[in-house]
Order: sequence, then structure tokens, then C-alpha cells
Amino acid sequence: VAAIGAALIGDWLEGVVLLFLFSLSGTLEAFAMYRTTRSIESLIQLRPREALLVRDGGGVEERVAVESLRIGDVVRVRPGERFAVDGEITDGETWADESTLTGESEPIRKGLGAKVFSGTINGQGSVLVRMTKAVADTTLERIVHMVQEAQAQKTPTQRFVESWQQPYVLGVLVAAVLVFLGARLIHTTSFYNAFYHSMVMLVAASPCAVVVSAPSVLLSAIARAGRHGVLFKGGVHLESLGKVDVIAMDKTGTITLGKPGVTEIWTPEGVDQARLLQLAATLEQRSEHPLAAPVVAEVLRRGISLSESPLIEFHSHTGHGVHARVDGVWVGIGREGLFDTHDISIPPTLPPEAARIREQGQTALLIVAIDDSLAEPMCGVIGVADQLRPDAAATFAALKHLGIRKLVILTGDHERVAKAIGTTLHADEVRAGLLPDQKVVDLARLADEGGMVAMVGDGVNDAPALATAQVGIAMGGAGTDVALEVADVVLMRDDLNSLPMAVWISRLARKRVRQNMIFAFGMIAVLVILTFF
Repeated sequence: VAAIGAALIGDWLEGVVLLFLFSLSGTLEAFAMYRTTRSIESLIQLRPREALLVRDGGGVEERVAVESLRIGDVVRVRPGERFAVDGEITDGETWADESTLTGESEPIRKGLGAKVFSGTINGQGSVLVRMTKAVADTTLERIVHMVQEAQAQKTPTQRFVESWQQPYVLGVLVAAVLVFLGARLIHTTSFYNAFYHSMVMLVAASPCAVVVSAPSVLLSAIARAGRHGVLFKGGVHLESLGKVDVIAMDKTGTITLGKPGVTEIWTPEGVDQARLLQLAATLEQRSEHPLAAPVVAEVLRRGISLSESPLIEFHSHTGHGVHARVDGVWVGIGREGLFDTHDISIPPTLPPEAARIREQGQTALLIVAIDDSLAEPMCGVIGVADQLRPDAAATFAALKHLGIRKLVILTGDHERVAKAIGTTLHADEVRAGLLPDQKVVDLARLADEGGMVAMVGDGVNDAPALATAQVGIAMGGAGTDVALEVADVVLMRDDLNSLPMAVWISRLARKRVRQNMIFAFGMIAVLVILTFF
């Protein structure tokens, strides 16, 4: 209407410019959407259409269409080829380039049992992969589906703009008529001048700048986040994350690596630590306890070889530890109860050190080795704990710098462990010993206290919390099905550095939308006022 009005008063250029701006808004939105989906579409095009199916225990290999494969089938992937399915390696080892999914530029080592994903590239080794997901349910397909859903969603800002568009246009038309009547009846100007002023006001009040102010920014922000391994399920969640001022995080697998590691080794002065560790690791190599493997790994990492002598009288006591004779030396490793059971007196220096390690939220493993050739038994304490992610402290600091008011740790772990980690990371609140439904209750409490609350979890036992949080953020989405289903935002890289990046992009996008709308409304107001002069 405004363009027609401009033409009627002879200002063809203004009419053309107006039509150009309306067309430009649609073009910008289409271009932003194209940028958002371009990388996903390229993944689909590069996805293998055929796979090398292995039959009869490896005796027969046959090229078949990927769509014909079923869960449990085994395929061979040669060096340089793309993985055609989601599955796990059953034979061989390699390095995989997963940059197409996670944005991680460094190849990732893949050994027996490691997960691989459709669309990623096999590196140096030829491997056999057992298919674990149907073709339609691969991580790649889920991402494509999620992006398609995101395109259809509109943010509160977009809904607001669309909701007032119709009444705004009607109001502008009524105002144009009033300007015309006012000019004719009050100022008694000519019909042409009155019509000219009304059409100028109509052109000046055109909402095209407001219409384009939000979609282009939000869609570009989603595209930028995607290039950094952050996947938003639509602009509505991008906008919501920009409002968040309270972030709650699960501990295991999110703040920590989710697997135990040796954090400290203490031995009294004069004890041959290398010899003591050799004996302990030789013993732990036979143990099936979850804490045994990190002890062995740490000893081997230090370059200490294990004893090849057979273990004599090896015994494992559930909840206490293990003991045996190694090279003629009686060795025990575990809790104090192990040694009490065998009437072995623990050197007095051990209990205080074990207590100190436990106060730090770690598990203390006591070692006592009795060698008849030595006057005193060798002893020591190994501290084992779920290790903090290397980037955890920097992530907490970055979130505080971005203005996050409150950082909360919600975990099902013991309070002592959780408090120790909370102190290290300077968390504002730590809640321990929580079941999944109790995490949901705590999220509701945080929301009632004011502000927008986000929950960050690994997408498995945190699924209820992720689903009910105002913004659910899942870690390591490339390997977690529930993350892609439940969360609003998925950090495809399995690291916390992506979280501050996601918050920063969200806040920057909201700021740009706000600036654009203020500028657009301001210019409309100025131009409308100028029509009366």
C-alpha cells in the first residue's frame, strides 16, 4: 500500500526502495536459513550410499545399499572412507575425523568398542563396525531432523512482531486518513498536498525494517553456533538461553570426565615408592574393581613395569580390597577393614593421610607391603577420584564473567565429594545425594527464586531435569541419543568450553535484535514526525 501511495504522488524511487526493502527482508531471512542448513545438506550429500557388508564371519564381503542394512550387521570401513552407519568397532583401530558432526578439528582415536558415527571419516586403519542404530536413527539423521524442526519454530520476538503487524498496519492506514483529513479540514491545504503528506506518512511508517530486525539475526546466530559445535533446536531456545542467569550442572560426566583417575600418591619418607606402586599395580591387575584400572594405568604411565611373577594366595574381599603374595612379599590394597581382618597393624602415619585425602572428596586406597627382608612394612596411600574436566574451572570463570548470577551443582554423588568439587570451582550452591526426580524439584525451586534457569547434563540420567528446565543443555550430543531428543541445546563437542560460547552467542543475538528494533522504531518515529513539517 505504501509503495502504491508513493507511486501515486510521483515518488517512484521511494516506492521502488520500499518494495526493495520488503524483498530484501525475505531475501536476508532465506539467506540466513540457507547458511544454517548448508552444512547439514552437504553432510547428506557426502553420506555413503553403499557399505561393504561382511558375511559369514568375514569370509564374504559384499557392496550393498546402506538402506538395506539392519542393526547387528557388520561392515568394513577402509582408510579414507566415510562411516556409513552408527555403530561400534569390533575389530581393528583407527583415527576418526568427526569434525562434520562436532566441529572438533583433531582426529579421535577409535579402538575396540569405540562408537563411530555416520558421515565421519575413517583415518588410517581398516576396521569392522557393528551397526547399532537403524539408518533413519543415526546421529546425522537426528541432527537433520532437529534443524528442520528449528526452522519452523519462531521466537517470542518474532511472534511479537507478527502479532502486532496487522493492527499496526491498520493503525497506520487510519493515521494516514486522519493526516489527510486534518490537512484538508484544519490547515485547508490543497487536495494534492494533503494526499502527499498522508502518503509520505504511510511510507515513513512502513514496518519493513522492524520485520527484518529479528529473523536475520537469530538465524545467523544459529548458523554461527553450529559451526562451533553448538546446536540450537530453534531460535526460541537461542533467545531463552540469552536470558538465563542461573545455570545448574550435573557433576558426573558433565563437570567431571565420568571415570576415576589417580589424583595423589603419598608414601612416607624412605619408602621405595616405585617398588610399592609396582607391587600394588601387579595386584590390582587381577582385580575387577572399578578403581583397580586407574591405579594400573597410572603406574604404567610413570614407566614402572609390572612384576611378571605369579600371584600367590590372591583374595578379593568385597568392599574392603585385595591381597596376595607377589615376589614373596605380602601386599594388600584397599580400606582399613582389609588389614583389620588379617590382624595387620597399619603404620600410624597412614590413617591421617587417608583422612586428609577423603576430606578432599577422594577415595583413599591404603597400601601395605610386608617384606621379611625389611625391618618395617612399606606403606602408602593412593587418592582416586572422578577427575574434573581440564576446562571446568575456566568454564565456571567465563560464565561468571558473562554475568551468570548463580552456578549450581546438582549431583547424586556423596556430599563430601560434591562439596570438594564445588569449592574448587567456586560454585554458588552444591546439592548432593539427589535422585533424578529430586533434581527436577531443585530446578523448580531455583526458578521460583527468580530468573531464568538452565540445566546442563550428560543427557542420560539427567533426562527428566533436561526436559523440565527452562533451557535444557546436553553435553556430548554426538554420542547420546537422549540428548538430541530431550535437550533444547546440544553441545556436540564433549567439552565444557562450548557452554560459555553458546551463552555469549545467545546474549549477543538478543542484544543485536534489541538494537535493531530500537533503531527501526526510532527511525519510523523520526520520519513520521518529519511528515508534519
